[in-house]
Amino acid sequence: MSTLLISAIVFMTLALTFYTIGVFGEKKKGTLLKWHAIIFWIGFICDTTGTTIMSKISNGGFSFNLHGITGLIALLLMAFHAIWATIILRKNDEKAKQIFHKFSIVVWAIWLVPYILGMIIGMKG
Repeated sequence: MSTLLISAIVFMTLALTFYTIGVFGEKKKGTLLKWHAIIFWIGFICDTTGTTIMSKISNGGFSFNLHGITGLIALLLMAFHAIWATIILRKNDEKAKQIFHKFSIVVWAIWLVPYILGMIIGMKG
């Protein structure tokens, strides 16, 4: 197994770990807090890093297939999610803080699709 592949797997797993901690930490708390947004940004950075490394491995990047399309959607949703969390916290919108976790869980579930597809593709070789 190449060093690049190991690095990509580590970053994607870190993305899953941080994102899961942020989403379910927020749900458990019942409101959006600053540390949740920080964790969302760290998860997004890890996902972007892992995706970039994977694109180097695949010689050229994006593929118009199920994994590529769902991965792009998930990455864009993660960016939107982190940006929206930051805006809500800056505006100090208490109502939005209370309901934000509903959107978080949806984004997290959508993000799992390309993560699991990537594992399946990787195992098939």
